[in-house]
Amino acid sequence: MASSTDASSVDKEVRRLYERYQSAESDEERREIALEMGALDGRRHADIYDALEDE
Repeated sequence: MASSTDASSVDKEVRRLYERYQSAESDEERREIALEMGALDGRRHADIYDALEDE
């Protein structure tokens, strides 16, 4: 499974993206940030599935 350091860095990235999303001034900017959030979520899921396969 992912280490707590990895989880902490992901949490920081999620927080950073959320703050950027909240302060975005245009729909286009919010859309770009939402795409980044989706990509991050996809990587998190892939890491979880990889860890489960290794068990």
